[in-house]
Amino acid sequence: MHIDPAELTARLIRCPSVTPEEGGALVLLAELLGAAGFECHRADRHGTPNLFARLGPRGAARSFGFNGHTDIVPPGDAASWTHPPFSGVEVDGIIWGRGATDMKSGVAAFVAAAIGYAPRLPADGAIVLTITGDEEGPSRDGTRAILDWMAERDERMDVCIVGEPSNPTTLGEMIKIGRRGSITFDIQAQGVQGHVAYPHLVRNPLHALIRLLDGLAHQPLDGGTAHFDPSGVQVTTIDCGNPSSNVVPERASARLNIRFNDSHDSAGLTREVTARAARISDETGVLLTVTPHVSGEAFLTRPGPFVDLVSRVVQQETGIQPVLSTSGGTSDARFVKDHCPVVEFGLVGRFMHQVDERVPAAEVRNLARIYGRILESWFA
Repeated sequence: MHIDPAELTARLIRCPSVTPEEGGALVLLAELLGAAGFECHRADRHGTPNLFARLGPRGAARSFGFNGHTDIVPPGDAASWTHPPFSGVEVDGIIWGRGATDMKSGVAAFVAAAIGYAPRLPADGAIVLTITGDEEGPSRDGTRAILDWMAERDERMDVCIVGEPSNPTTLGEMIKIGRRGSITFDIQAQGVQGHVAYPHLVRNPLHALIRLLDGLAHQPLDGGTAHFDPSGVQVTTIDCGNPSSNVVPERASARLNIRFNDSHDSAGLTREVTARAARISDETGVLLTVTPHVSGEAFLTRPGPFVDLVSRVVQQETGIQPVLSTSGGTSDARFVKDHCPVVEFGLVGRFMHQVDERVPAAEVRNLARIYGRILESWFA
């Protein structure tokens, strides 16, 4: 059974699967995979659409996985697009539409590769596809839910490729072998309001807050590690809602985000920020309250047989020696890494989330060919 991944990309784009809507994308994939002999199950949780598909026996001696998502960000003003965002039209070899890059093309490529390899799958092997409709949203009931569903049923993957766009400019130049962690802190400051002319009668929450933020932003957390750049702190907002120029406000708040490398974890960073806030509270009399929100921990899939195999195939197919990188934001690889070794390899991410998102049809076919070669090499 042959599936053209470029044509499948266009069909998926025509499914309006803006998070949290399924939009028909997972239904389409389940029909194609089922017709190719895959056992398909919906692993929905709390209304979030998820698809699990397996070819080969459960508990197979060797199980190769792919992970991706069919949900997309909103297209914005459709009038700003050269072609309608859900048209999936191909013009001069370019496929246009929301999700063309991130990441309906990646899903189409690994689905086409898996179906194409299916007749040659060894008897002791299995291919597992985990596809969610909740990567662009809260990510609470997407890949996490699929992995929980798998654990309850003794389903597993030995290794996994997440098909997110991983290349900055050219297919083949980068494989993601890890990601920085991400933690956001909401900080509330409670002071004493009063007239600016009588500073001895007030406790300015902004002064305490700025002191804490300045220390975090300008004192490096680390110097980087073997595979990661230095951790970074970014203040994203400071608010107090004060309309007056001669009144010290009673309350203020701020938010900051730390993208951290593998020399830290979220628990340690929470202790550090909380301790700094406590010291400043003691010294200023302003109560600083810190609330953390963890998006994911830093992780690394160390170079070894799996990473080497993917890197070797990518180089053979593209003629480029890929860089092993941990750059970028977060992805669902942060959940998969708790299940099995995981890397990310997909298309060029230049146009993701933009108006006029688009992808060359030839590159989608090239990516499917690379995935197929990876399956051949791994099961060999």
